[in-house]
Amino acid sequence: MNAIKLVSLFLLLIVTSCSSVRVNVDYDKKANFDSYKTYAFLKSAIDKVEISDLDKKRILHSIDEALALKGFSKSETPDLLVSIFTKENQRVDVYNNSGFGWGWGWGPGFGMGYSSTYVTPEGSLFIDLLDAKTKELIWQGEGSGNLTKDVEQKDARIKEFVDKILEQYPPQKK
Repeated sequence: MNAIKLVSLFLLLIVTSCSSVRVNVDYDKKANFDSYKTYAFLKSAIDKVEISDLDKKRILHSIDEALALKGFSKSETPDLLVSIFTKENQRVDVYNNSGFGWGWGWGPGFGMGYSSTYVTPEGSLFIDLLDAKTKELIWQGEGSGNLTKDVEQKDARIKEFVDKILEQYPPQKK
């Protein structure tokens, strides 16, 4: 394997091994987040989520754990309704090497070019918090990142998504 291929492989490993979750949040600035202490899942919305029932259970269990750590409790008469939504897509990375030009420690020259294509499944998890009385959305967190099909890693990966998203709740007052 020549040095260029080794460098390309190394860069690919760095890019694909980055398993961080990118998070974005939005919220209603008029909502009184201090008044929310209890929650329940919005079953009608969660039933519509198009993922496996096992993954739904993983997500809901992780949300239960994260909200409990924040002092929330489940209730039949909640202050908040929790809903989720998921999206999945494929990230395609193409690495091209034209085989000529300047390189690390190389002079100008020509050689065989190649290109490599790598497809990585990516997903987004949205966690919506609605005021139970008004049914209005007051907070939404979105986490995006690489997905895993490995059953042994799914629990940890889903927990990472949920924890990173809910780290942003409640919004910090500025």
